[in-house]
Parts: sequence; structure tokens; C-alpha cells
Amino acid sequence: MRIAPLADVKSRLSAYLETSRTEGPLVITKNGRPVGVLIVPEDDGDLERIVLARSPKFQAILARSRKSIEEEGALSEDEFWARVSRDAKKRARTRKTK
Repeated sequence: MRIAPLADVKSRLSAYLETSRTEGPLVITKNGRPVGVLIVPEDDGDLERIVLARSPKFQAILARSRKSIEEEGALSEDEFWARVSRDAKKRARTRKTK
């Protein structure tokens, strides 16, 4: 694992970006403690995964989903798509009445 102090990263950011592209993530420290990680995403999908992994809002959605599955059990694929279809039809009817 590569580690560099914040002051050094600030002064040589372009070089660290290039190095992170080829050598992987860099842990950034301030006063010897980790304060950040420099990661160069490989593509848009990678960037999306990185951002969502650190999103409190998305993590809350996942936690609610996990809790629901624990309490109610998981849906089969057929049940899932039946509910999606039913809910879409409900929304369409609601839009028509507005």
C-alpha cells in the first residue's frame, strides 16, 4: 500500500494521479493519520461503484432492503417483476387522474 502526506500530494497531485493510474490507490495522511484515498477509476462503472459505496443515502437504502429481506423473505424473480409491473400500472393510472 502506498502512503503519502497531504502536503506532498497537494504539491505533486498530477504525478500522484499518474502513479495511482498504474500502481493503484494512494492513502493520503495528515499528521500521520489517514485522511483520504486517491483512486483513479478505470471507467464510468468503476466511478459509480466508488461513489455509491461511500454514499450514506445509498447505504441507507441497502440497509432497509436487507432488513426487509430478513423480515419478509426475498422475492423470486417472477414475483419481483410482477410487482414492478403492478406498481408501474398503478403509477400510470395515478398520472392519468391528475
